[in-house]
Amino acid sequence: MTHLSRRAVGATALLTASVLAAATTPALAGSAGRAGVVRHTAKVPTSIGYGGAVSTVDPEASAAALRVLRNGGNATDAAVAAASVLGVTEPYSSGIGGGGYFVHYDAATGRVRTIDGRETAPASMPHDAFIDPATGQPYNFTPELVTSGVSVGVPGSLATWQRALDRWGSRSLGQVLRPGIRVARRGFVVDPTFRQQTLENKTRFEAFRSTRRLFLPGGDAPQVGSVFRNPDLAATYRLIARRGLRVFYRGRLAHEIARTAQHPPKTSSTTLPVPPGFMKPSDLVAYRTVDRAPTHVGYRGYDVYGMAPSSSGGRPSVRRSTSWSATTCRRCRRSTRCTTTSRPVPSPSPTAAPTSGTRRT
Repeated sequence: MTHLSRRAVGATALLTASVLAAATTPALAGSAGRAGVVRHTAKVPTSIGYGGAVSTVDPEASAAALRVLRNGGNATDAAVAAASVLGVTEPYSSGIGGGGYFVHYDAATGRVRTIDGRETAPASMPHDAFIDPATGQPYNFTPELVTSGVSVGVPGSLATWQRALDRWGSRSLGQVLRPGIRVARRGFVVDPTFRQQTLENKTRFEAFRSTRRLFLPGGDAPQVGSVFRNPDLAATYRLIARRGLRVFYRGRLAHEIARTAQHPPKTSSTTLPVPPGFMKPSDLVAYRTVDRAPTHVGYRGYDVYGMAPSSSGGRPSVRRSTSWSATTCRRCRRSTRCTTTSRPVPSPSPTAAPTSGTRRT
């Protein structure tokens, strides 16, 4: 915690999600080209190819990243595009309401760089914020404490994506948000994991009016095989794509986030305490990501790099320390870092991996 004294332990902003709305409908079979048809993107256990590779927990996100690579984007562009889709399909472990990390490896230079985009605590947060004033004892962590405005940290994911694109990307934030906009608008097919995670949070989600409408339409989690749409998230992505980070960290979205944390939209029926939080619009204005040196250890002839604290672990980058070759781009025939992605000759290629602050393992 050397750069910011308040770099945080903030939980993913559940309350931020409460400003969104969604709709679910049965999935329809048929051609992907027909209007209104949402076709499940199948998982492929093993794929063989060249020119780049993508691995995520969700087939929609992987497909989006592959499209970015095929259209000439680089690894960083693809990683951010995938992350934007995960914010739609994996909302409990990804999204612009939370924070995370970004690990980037450049094969041309052999350098590993990282971005710390974890949430920060609000400036006015007191030292006893997690103490129940009624009892003088700490709140139970779950479901009481995590279902509150107190647990909401200043979100860093979006700033992390922008920082990564500024440093290593070849596309704008607006361009790489398009896959997320598309999936949020047309919807995705609900799988057993999504339904189960929603049911596991049912008591918490029932505590908030907007969250209940979003994830519990009709009082139940979306059924497996139905289509989950989130048009308001699509609209939020479009607004950010058009107007940039300012609208999120300084504009009306910043005010909505802070207001929701300070005044959680509780339902009248909830028995959870839902204490209000301390976030103000000025906290979002002041948010900055931190460029950190990666962790680095040697192991059996390999250099193993990873995300430094505040991370408790993440995706490592590994290279053989005794043998190294740079990526050569066939498009420009150079062995220097290239912002285009075409078909590299067989050698290590640049990789970029965003790591959510709250990952599902």
